[in-house]
Amino acid sequence: MVIDMITCAVCDDEPRMLEALTARLTAALEEQRVPFRVEGFSSGAALLERGGDFDLLLLDIRMEGMDGMETARRLRRRGDRGLVIFVTVLGELVFDAFAVEAFDYLLKPLDGDRFRRVIDRAVRALERRDNGRILVQRGTVRRIVPLADITYGEVLGRKVYLHLRSGGLVDYYEKLENLERQVDGRFFRCHRSYLVNLDFVLGCGGGRVTLSQGAEIPVSRLRERDFTQALLLRMRERDP
Repeated sequence: MVIDMITCAVCDDEPRMLEALTARLTAALEEQRVPFRVEGFSSGAALLERGGDFDLLLLDIRMEGMDGMETARRLRRRGDRGLVIFVTVLGELVFDAFAVEAFDYLLKPLDGDRFRRVIDRAVRALERRDNGRILVQRGTVRRIVPLADITYGEVLGRKVYLHLRSGGLVDYYEKLENLERQVDGRFFRCHRSYLVNLDFVLGCGGGRVTLSQGAEIPVSRLRERDFTQALLLRMRERDP
């Protein structure tokens, strides 16, 4: 699958290393011939303040103030699912990387061949993951949202609001019918104004659907039977 755009963040508190990492990443992505954008950050705090999700993040572990590991923890807590590649020196332990679902790590001094191989794997992983994502456009700003992060979508006026499992909210001008065509079988149109991710459903009764995050949304009387059947089918698909 062709990737619409890979957004990348490079974070290192050493100016020369930040410049070198950015240049290497730019060269590696140009070799992949994929559209991309790279932003540099001199601290974990600056990266967190930037907001928005990045597809790929290169984080130096040893930084003054907030180190790369803590930066990654905070990114994960707010729901960021980008591929994290840690940059470290020989002898540092990266066992904590499992806790933040790190994609890989690079050792300083950087080895050119390994750097390109890691970035190549990351691009392939993003291509595979792109099958389960939708592209949201607000004016000139585009954002890719993983389907697995959407608990439900609702339409209010001319806007669709995507409710995320992290508690976040993404709104953009769209028709719910168009969103319904973009998603896969894990979603069900339970009401004319609501499209729910069945993976987050805890129960249904009294014309309401209860979600694992505590939210409740309506299910229309005419669609309740089909909704129950779709939910049972989805449960069998998840637990064969």
